[in-house]
Amino acid sequence: MNDAKEEIKSRLAVEDVVGQYVELKRAGRNLKGHSPWGVDKTPSFMVSPEKGIWHDFSANKGGDIFTFIMEVEGIGFKEAMEKLAHQAGVDLSKYRGGDSKVSQKKARAKEALTLATKYYQACLVRNKSVCEYVFYKRNLNRATVAEFKIGYAPASGRALTTVLKKRGFTEQELDAAGLLNRFKTDMFRDRMTVPFMDTTGNIIGFTARIVGQGEPKYLNTPETVLFNKSKFIFGLFQAKESIRRNGYVVIVEGNMDVISSHQAGVKEAVATSGTAMTEQHLKALSKLTSDIRLAYDGDEAGVKAAERAIMMAGDLGIDLTVISDYHGAKDPDELIQKDPKLWQQAVKNSIPAVDWLLQKYEDNLNLNTSPGKRKYSDIALKLISYIRDEVERASYEEKIAKKLGIEVTILREKGERLKKKLSETPPKYLKKPKTIIKNNKLAQLENSLLALKIYGGIVKPIIPIEVPDDETRLAELELIFNREHERVSNDNLEREATELLNHYNIELKKHQIATLTEQLSNFDEDSEEYSKILSDINNYMNAE
Repeated sequence: MNDAKEEIKSRLAVEDVVGQYVELKRAGRNLKGHSPWGVDKTPSFMVSPEKGIWHDFSANKGGDIFTFIMEVEGIGFKEAMEKLAHQAGVDLSKYRGGDSKVSQKKARAKEALTLATKYYQACLVRNKSVCEYVFYKRNLNRATVAEFKIGYAPASGRALTTVLKKRGFTEQELDAAGLLNRFKTDMFRDRMTVPFMDTTGNIIGFTARIVGQGEPKYLNTPETVLFNKSKFIFGLFQAKESIRRNGYVVIVEGNMDVISSHQAGVKEAVATSGTAMTEQHLKALSKLTSDIRLAYDGDEAGVKAAERAIMMAGDLGIDLTVISDYHGAKDPDELIQKDPKLWQQAVKNSIPAVDWLLQKYEDNLNLNTSPGKRKYSDIALKLISYIRDEVERASYEEKIAKKLGIEVTILREKGERLKKKLSETPPKYLKKPKTIIKNNKLAQLENSLLALKIYGGIVKPIIPIEVPDDETRLAELELIFNREHERVSNDNLEREATELLNHYNIELKKHQIATLTEQLSNFDEDSEEYSKILSDINNYMNAE
């Protein structure tokens, strides 16, 4: 069930799963909190959102979301899988029958979608009126059409189905790929098609715009074994290198905005493809850059979307700005049709999201009235509470106070009262673990030694513990090294390793003696097994 496991992990952030049991606070790139088993006095529970792992330094436990649920609930892997699948909205029945069958199902879906893309591209070339729509009405050039693999789905209801069935695909396979509607005919007809590509360039679905008259204007592939809209980012495959190179990303609202933007030279543009931006989207983009620029409309929906984004970004340490100067155009695509250089300039002139939002609320509220000032201060204080930098937050406090015509001390006093009110509200309900865990000193020493061996480059002393090959375990050991040993100079690492190894050998000896002593109770004193175990205990006790 590896495919199901990976799908669940892609939908559930480790901090959200752990956060049901542990109150987490940001500590640099990681999050920290108290052990859910209550075995620490100071926060010793660490979570790495970037690596998708956790480690409890007081209980010497760690791993991914599955091992966490197994540990706190005291259940096996199968039960943890079912519990997390329910949380993630993953239908495990799709993955039953073995990983090989699921992998084969995914492979066939990818093959069908790839062939469908080529077929649609060929149909576009052969249809003159649709070419006029794509190249002249939409103003797309040949390079853009080729880059985004744009095509055309014929108006006939069975054109694609007929072609793919001749290539050996069954109706079930086409349905699994999201290419059929509920009548088991072609999902897309008389539409300009644009493939959805994952970050490696594999085609996982389509968005399709009606060419003539009809509704809906856009039609997207439904959720399949390949396509999950809550985490998909349109255009990221084409944009990721530009994002890395130039250090920023532009989030636009529509897929056509993305395509037009790339053609206009702003190749950092992406879209969340018909769904509201989620933490999953922000987290995925934050791995590429912390400079995220929003190209949202200035209407009520755009304001609310920007407000939600600020709240989500605050805890992630992401800098949000807003692109607002559209020169009268309603969206980036319309602005680009007017003049591509205006769009390029607008992207460069993005303003901090908090400034943009405060201006929007200022425009909508009457600051000459007491109720208007109260509402504005409530909203403003809420917004700037998500700013982590004290200097930046203080600067906004001064701006807001000046706007309201009051002393900044009065605004800060109100902020403190609001903060106190929030702190006095009952904390969110946290689930209690159903297990009890005690400190395991031997496991702690083994983890420290492995961390030094792998990430500290320790060759001497020789550490006789086998290096694991599990990626989650290795990531957990890196977290341990960064917390326990990153400030230790290279000269002192060997000395520390020697001391830890001595402690480890002592604890290992104690553990082995305790295990053998426990085994003695299973045999009679005059038995051969009893004498052998007793001899082994004496040997351990007398060993140096």
